[in-house]
Amino acid sequence: MTERQPDPPPPAGPLLRVPLTRESIQSGLVHKLIAEHGLEMRVLSADELAASRRKALAGADLSAGAWLFGYGSLIWNPAFHFTGRLTGRIWGYHRRFCLWTHLGRGRPERPGLVLGLERGGCCQGVAFHIAPGSVEEELEIVWRREMLSGAYLPRWVDVQTAAGKVRAIAFVINPAHERYAQLLSDDEIAQVIATASGWLGPCADYLVNTVDHLRALGIHDRPLERLRARVLALRESQRDGASA
Repeated sequence: MTERQPDPPPPAGPLLRVPLTRESIQSGLVHKLIAEHGLEMRVLSADELAASRRKALAGADLSAGAWLFGYGSLIWNPAFHFTGRLTGRIWGYHRRFCLWTHLGRGRPERPGLVLGLERGGCCQGVAFHIAPGSVEEELEIVWRREMLSGAYLPRWVDVQTAAGKVRAIAFVINPAHERYAQLLSDDEIAQVIATASGWLGPCADYLVNTVDHLRALGIHDRPLERLRARVLALRESQRDGASA
């Protein structure tokens, strides 16, 4: 028994494409879109986000700045300012499409999926360094982007890099969240990604961008690469069927 939702009818009407930028995050664009689309989705208030951020940073030595671990769209669209980056690996978590999205890469009638970190295995990604004097401002932007609905949990992880170990913040999936997609098979995930689209664009673009940028960094995530090939084949088949 899986959490796969029944196939709904195709979405009606054109999709408004809006880029996710530093400015759009600061302007509260996502909150506005949630309200405009009438989504029944709880979002954290500014006070709740600030409290979450303070709790995550409590006791951390930020005199030399902070490190943030990116494993998905943060790699190719960080939207925050950083002073350096290192590729590295964390242990105890692996990257997987395990979070339903009804807005950015999907719609309420045809939700998409985005990446989260799940327990077990390891994950290669990018550790970004944020300057000491910019930690508060930059992490506020990151929190407004990643912690909008509490679907992730901020955790400190050890990132093994060529320059040594760095301690970084990573956003792991919240298994208690209502949008957690735990039991989907690889075929179901591929089908969702091949067909979903939202105001940030097709879900497939999210996957392709992630794989391509990982490759450019010398990182080959074999499960993700197989998923990319499957999704592109499905999309090609859909195009052939539409033109027949």
